Amino acid sequence: MALPKVTVVGAGQVGATTAFLMATKQLADVVLVDVAEGIPQGKALDMMHARSVERFSSTVTGSNDYAATADSDVVVVTAGLPRKPGMTRDDLLAANGSIVRSVIAQAAEASPNAVFVCVTNPLDVMTYLAWKVSGLPSRRVLGMGGVLDSARFAYFIALATGAPITDIDALVIGAHGDGMVPVPSLSMVAGRPLTDVLPADEVTEVVRRTVYGGAEVVAFLKTGSAFFAPAASVTSMVEAVLHDTGAVLPSCVLLEGQYGLSDVYLSVPAVLGRQGVSGVPEVALGADDLEALRASAAGVAESVAALSIEA
Repeated sequence: MALPKVTVVGAGQVGATTAFLMATKQLADVVLVDVAEGIPQGKALDMMHARSVERFSSTVTGSNDYAATADSDVVVVTAGLPRKPGMTRDDLLAANGSIVRSVIAQAAEASPNAVFVCVTNPLDVMTYLAWKVSGLPSRRVLGMGGVLDSARFAYFIALATGAPITDIDALVIGAHGDGMVPVPSLSMVAGRPLTDVLPADEVTEVVRRTVYGGAEVVAFLKTGSAFFAPAASVTSMVEAVLHDTGAVLPSCVLLEGQYGLSDVYLSVPAVLGRQGVSGVPEVALGADDLEALRASAAGVAESVAALSIEA
């Protein structure tokens, strides 16, 4: 039985790690695309050398040409400049905006029926840009931020509580950046809300580490940003799409009235399946969390306006 086809645009750390994870999980045959000649080809060949060790039959092909990506089921966009120490995700706005415009125009022409998953930062703005440039229905254009932020929240909850990571179900919504909104009251430790497990000051510290978790990685690395957790996060989303699981994952999606917000991409729990986003069920937020989500939306809208996005 033929495997689905997934294109990963950008053969850097995030893109290459994503391609390898999808290949080893046998989710799809992967095309790794990059503007740098030889880089996607070399990394793809290296991955293929691991096939007999990891016992996977899926393939990874490297290319500099979008013709190789034709008729992909999913396109993952990781192309762009990574953050450096001291940079915010918004510092990347203009540079990565021009990259995403070019990538989406070419990839959407080659695969007009694909679901697009954006990873490039600033995530929420780039996902909105991808939607506008592609001309695709919003359900088929989404972004990765919420899964990653929630995974970081889960890790810091595990550190603070000593609970196994498998007992933790964490939720972060809002923008992928300093405006993210970790939701302790809806984050569970063995079925109990985090707010019932830790005292308020410890909850505050876990939230703080979550918000700055990506920057903490950047500060250690000095010459790049996180890639293992982002790759795992986007792979989980692609799996939900390709296998049509209906999994509810915090994903960057277009809001159309949910939470009193419209015409903005933000991470909220969303139902993912073969057509992309099949539903956006509203979760019950407290007044403070709802206010924080709306403030997060205002920040994204400001950045979108600065980018002068037109369809």
